[in-house]
Amino acid sequence: MPASRNRAFWVFIAIVVIAHFVLHLAIGAKENAPDLLTVAVLLSARRTRGSVAALIGFFLGILNDGLSPTAFGADAITLTIVGFLGARSRDLFEGESMLFVAGYLFLGKWLHDVIYFLLPKTEVRGELMQQLLIQAPLAALYAAGAGIFALLLYRASTGER
Repeated sequence: MPASRNRAFWVFIAIVVIAHFVLHLAIGAKENAPDLLTVAVLLSARRTRGSVAALIGFFLGILNDGLSPTAFGADAITLTIVGFLGARSRDLFEGESMLFVAGYLFLGKWLHDVIYFLLPKTEVRGELMQQLLIQAPLAALYAAGAGIFALLLYRASTGER
């Protein structure tokens, strides 16, 4: 991959991360905004080794956990695992079509939520089955849609396929 395309991709990932914090903090959408950090970790994991993807997940998780005093560390652990598994999935599944990427983002976000809700935290989140079987798939669908929209914008602006 040419250096300019590689640089453009990492700028895109940085914009997705900034968009996450703008939506969650500056605008105050919180739960109404998609989880773009998980999308950024999953998209970057498709282009990196497992250790690098885990490090990206850990760093972004620590950034996000800084905003949650009751569950500090939970998102760092979760995004680390999701990043590593996302990078390792490249060995099992190969594809760059939008349908494949949508499924990849959906499953990755759902896995994120499953891991996050199963971690012991002081925060009580209601009934576990409702979280895992209703709210998590809806959040995964929302994040996958936002990720596909962002990826379409990126591909349109760079001409990458």
